[in-house]
Amino acid sequence: MSSHNNNNNYSSQQQESSSSLSSSEDVLLFNNLNQRSLSITQQRLALPVYQLRKHILHLLETKQTLVVVGHTGCGKTTQIPQYLYEAGWCDGGRCIAVTQPRRVAATSVAVRVAEEMGESTVGGKVGYTIRFDDQTTNTTAIKYMTDGMLLREMMVDPLLSRYPVVMIDEAHERSLSTDLVIGLLKKVMVRRPDLRVIVSSATLDAEDFCNYFNLNKDSNDKTKDTCAILSIEGRNYPVDLHYLEEPTANYVDTTVKTIVDIHLTQTPGDVLVFLTGQDEIETVRRQLIDRLSDDPTNQQHQYTIVPIYSGLPLEKQMKVFAPPNIHKRKIVLATNIAETSITIDGIVYVVDCGFVKIKSYSGRSGTDSLVVVPTSQASANQRAGRAGRNRSGKCYRLYTEAAFAKLDVHTIPEIQRSNLSSVVLQLKALGIDNILAFDFLSPPVADSLVRALELLYALGAIDDYAKLTSPIGMTMAELPTEPPFSKMILSAASDFGCSEECLSIVAMLTIPGIQYNQSLVRKQFGVKEGDHLTLLNIYNSYVDIKQKDQSGWCHDNGLNAKAMTRVLQGNNNNDTKKVDPSVLVRKAIVSGFFSNAARLLPDGSYQTIKDKRNLWIHPTSIIGTINSPEWVIFHDVIITTKEFMKELTVIEPNWLSEIAPHYYSK
Repeated sequence: MSSHNNNNNYSSQQQESSSSLSSSEDVLLFNNLNQRSLSITQQRLALPVYQLRKHILHLLETKQTLVVVGHTGCGKTTQIPQYLYEAGWCDGGRCIAVTQPRRVAATSVAVRVAEEMGESTVGGKVGYTIRFDDQTTNTTAIKYMTDGMLLREMMVDPLLSRYPVVMIDEAHERSLSTDLVIGLLKKVMVRRPDLRVIVSSATLDAEDFCNYFNLNKDSNDKTKDTCAILSIEGRNYPVDLHYLEEPTANYVDTTVKTIVDIHLTQTPGDVLVFLTGQDEIETVRRQLIDRLSDDPTNQQHQYTIVPIYSGLPLEKQMKVFAPPNIHKRKIVLATNIAETSITIDGIVYVVDCGFVKIKSYSGRSGTDSLVVVPTSQASANQRAGRAGRNRSGKCYRLYTEAAFAKLDVHTIPEIQRSNLSSVVLQLKALGIDNILAFDFLSPPVADSLVRALELLYALGAIDDYAKLTSPIGMTMAELPTEPPFSKMILSAASDFGCSEECLSIVAMLTIPGIQYNQSLVRKQFGVKEGDHLTLLNIYNSYVDIKQKDQSGWCHDNGLNAKAMTRVLQGNNNNDTKKVDPSVLVRKAIVSGFFSNAARLLPDGSYQTIKDKRNLWIHPTSIIGTINSPEWVIFHDVIITTKEFMKELTVIEPNWLSEIAPHYYSK
């Protein structure tokens, strides 16, 4: 790529190899890796973490918390739980919990560890638990799970009595659930001195975590410290960094050009490309196919394009883990899901667009937004490190070196940019009434806490004294959905008599990747009352089809068959009678999402009733194809060229004063 500068000053994380390999040696090593020439036992013994096995076990005997810092590929995620199992920590029917921030990481690691332990399938000694998919039994000794699922377990068993060890993996991602789990574990450790907590990551501010978990109040006596730090060295190969000489006006076009240049000019090795979301991934995929198909020099260059993002069905996400093929270059188009949560063998080249899409919450306006922002230096270094997993690699950063120096050092923790209503509700359900006194790793924004309490009060989940109400608040806390969805479900059952319809709508909204052909779906199933009832129409049409014909029906109607199957599993509603959309369903939706009401303005935009925020209808909404209604309720806001509302329903204004009089009387 001619517009890049070489930078051979590798960071300390990228200098684990004393010398680079030649191109021919690279190819030979790559081929040997593909052939899996080492047995599983030999591979385990070759991992850097093996040299510290006894040290890890000793520290866990003497300290309550162990902070482990080690590069991706050193073996910490797969090996440490096995060391604990072999040392007897799972005797007596106990189980080791290992949390992951993402579903695909929990499943893929569980499969690998099960293989290493001689299990033909997951669900025996090794299992995983993710939303709508529990592959564990009473005999499971090592359980991989999302941190959100561990939170659900703490609702039932606050002291986690079955677990002698809880390992929080990829802790640096600082997801909302991760921070909440960390805060709760610190409280549990006071009541359970026998509990051991391992916090691990490839890049982590170890001192901050150690100081947080250290229960020693005597700073002068280090022998009483309850937390230790362990650094695992080795495994990463050097990565040659390349920057743009001048900023690019369109990073998507530059991404395509860079991938094509790599494919046509570089030695064998797979390519990992970081983009911000599904739309960009699909755009780049189409342009790559066009460019590479038209190139006459490409006849001898074989390639395959594999996407991975959170909304993709799990079985399609797993395709990225196919063994590398030296004769066919794999081009992986990914969101930040591939930064640290998963390891893809064979990656030699990384293309970093320099941006990431994150959820952002404004405590003042009370709305969630999906925003594309520059990545942080820590994330950029994580992305670059993916190229040094199996051999020396190259990372192409589609921004200047000066721009990198101006990036934030760390990504803002999710708890400081999220709607905290679910956090507050869960804490209160666990008996923690004084939220301000809770020991968060990073304190949340005050405006967001106030807004969360205000919303929960309006939903009826807490009373005038900020205590959890019974039965509404307690029941809402038990439901595995966001508080507005929980209230919508409860109101549908108690006030409007449409619980089956609302359960179907919630299931459709909470399963990602259902629609892959938006225009076809709108044409076939569109309902003038809005997107929620359109989803209900899709669901009702789906369950009317005989089971053996459902997959073909989904394909013909632009729907994801696997996602629709998961909707049925998550809904657990066996009544397949078709119900006409009604005012009652829309009123039930308002009972949960009344805070997201907006009114039409003369210029075609909408203004939120509570905070006077100007928004637009997203082009994918069914409402965008009909005359703009005067009043709507929306589910999400996404910021691209404008601030767009997604998942809308047409409402009547008097419903707001009828259903949420206290919220709008202020």
